[in-house]
Amino acid sequence: MANRFNVLLTFVRGHRQYTRTWLKDAVRYEKVKYHPRTIDHVDPPVVPSKVLMVIRVKPWKGNPYWEKDTLSHLGFEEKKNEPIFVKNIPEICAMLWKVKHLVKIVPLKLPENLPKTIDDFTTYYIHENGTIHDTGKLDPARYQATMEAKNNIKKMNHYTIKEQLRLRWLKGNLI
Repeated sequence: MANRFNVLLTFVRGHRQYTRTWLKDAVRYEKVKYHPRTIDHVDPPVVPSKVLMVIRVKPWKGNPYWEKDTLSHLGFEEKKNEPIFVKNIPEICAMLWKVKHLVKIVPLKLPENLPKTIDDFTTYYIHENGTIHDTGKLDPARYQATMEAKNNIKKMNHYTIKEQLRLRWLKGNLI
């Protein structure tokens, strides 16, 4: 038969006791107890990213003024929804903590061989998962052919068709 005290403890919310087997292999990190799956488990070394990409996911409207102020200090604008890039320093992280429910934070994975000059950065683009990809240099002949095809007078885009039909209508040739 269960005594009253044990029955009362089973219904109390959040009451947990660690068994003796868990206590001896627990690793303490300040106030947190961590129980590894195996005894010889070693955490992998973590190298924090130097730059964070911050994307606003919730609307600007309807938030209190202090959250709007924090977003504007970070570099967001009310009408534009573009990602911003910030340093990973404690001051910025404290600001991001205040608006963590409004933004998505993605650490950037920088490539090992960054370019030396600013002109070389034009061939890079940043993916939404934080990886930076190099597209390589464009072939000048291919770029020239693309620009000629784009700016060709004979190309039938909707502006050209609209203008030609308007001129025909004014001359009376369309009837």
